[in-house]
Amino acid sequence: MTEAAELPQAPEQARTVFGEYFPEAVRYAELLADAGVKRGLIGPREVPRLWERHILNCAVLSEVVPEGVTVCDVGSGAGLPGIPLALVRPDLKITLLEPLLRRTNFLQEVVELLGLDHVTVVRGRAEEMLGKLQPVHVVTARAVAPLDRLAGWGVPLLRPYGEMLALKGDTAEEEISGARAALSKLGVVGTSVLQVGEGIVDPLSTVVRVEVGESPGGVRFAAKRAKAARTSRSRRGGR
Repeated sequence: MTEAAELPQAPEQARTVFGEYFPEAVRYAELLADAGVKRGLIGPREVPRLWERHILNCAVLSEVVPEGVTVCDVGSGAGLPGIPLALVRPDLKITLLEPLLRRTNFLQEVVELLGLDHVTVVRGRAEEMLGKLQPVHVVTARAVAPLDRLAGWGVPLLRPYGEMLALKGDTAEEEISGARAALSKLGVVGTSVLQVGEGIVDPLSTVVRVEVGESPGGVRFAAKRAKAARTSRSRRGGR
């Protein structure tokens, strides 16, 4: 039996969540269960619970993402949460940021197969993207790193007054407590823990929201940001 054959039928909640994009969501699940497993992006044991634990768990993040904003999914991996979010929310402009080539190849194939014109795949590390990517309204992440380290990568990519939304587990409150000093240095002005997915997933998905003020990344990144802006202007002027 192939890994793809172990993929369970999509639950009824998936039809509700994805609406007209339900067929694309099913295709994505099939790609994860087949190519995703063969390329080492998803563990074989995750295939039977792909819908509940991975796809729907990520799709419900859409409940707390504002309308019509730009999003950068940091450490996108197999496209979680970026691809499910893109399927639910065609109003968003989403960048899937991932450093590993085999993963970006997979992501590019998925984006093209599903016709996700509002999604761009970029290969690179978040800490190298300052000045290369346009600052975004929202940074998303799932299972990438502890909150203090994740914020160090994601927060500098935000526009002033943007927010990072990180899917976390039961230790969300503890992570926030342990990361307070680091978050403060990064220009973070507010944190909260949200529960999303009522009636869709059980247990609910836990999201840590990290809000920044007028200087995302804090003092440490202010000089880098200014230098990147000057470089960008000089390049444009030299054309």
